[in-house]
Amino acid sequence: MGSGSNKTKLYLEIVDKIRQMIVRDGLLPGDKLPSERELSERLQVGRSSVREALRALELLGLIETRRGEGTFLRDVRNHQLVEILGGFILQDEHIKKDLLETKQLIEKDAIRLIQSKKGADFLMEFQEKLQNDRIYYKDVFYFHLVKLTDNELLMKIWLLVKDYVCKKAYTQKIENKEPYIKLLKLLEKGHTEKALEVYDILQRS
Repeated sequence: MGSGSNKTKLYLEIVDKIRQMIVRDGLLPGDKLPSERELSERLQVGRSSVREALRALELLGLIETRRGEGTFLRDVRNHQLVEILGGFILQDEHIKKDLLETKQLIEKDAIRLIQSKKGADFLMEFQEKLQNDRIYYKDVFYFHLVKLTDNELLMKIWLLVKDYVCKKAYTQKIENKEPYIKLLKLLEKGHTEKALEVYDILQRS
């Protein structure tokens, strides 16, 4: 048991070292990675371990091997990794119980991020959509909220978690728009903490 655990730990360490090397070397999608031999020397690990780590990264769609050319970094802006990992991780019944809390944590982080990324104009446009009955459902509201962060990965994770929290799309209608409008107005004025308080009240209602 201990031997298998140590092997897994080493494998994960190699994957992480390769990731750090990619960042440190400033490699971009389409750039070629060092050969197995070079990686083995740089990371000071065996070539067979490097080969296993590269194979795993390729299966996850993060790199691709071209016969006779080498290994190249793929464009992962679509974040296929999120769906791939989600399909395995979310099979755990204990994790499923934590999904609603995770969804709410993402939405609260979105509220914090919006302040540093978006100006009042975007929030006013959001308010107009809500006031003019162009947003009917609670999750549509939170979808737009997360979208304002301009963080594609955060949006991918939110959508994935939301789908597992509720298989039926957008079933909860917004009965009272005022608290939602208040949350946006507080964000517009830069009152993040008060906006978070309103968010907490909405989750209890």
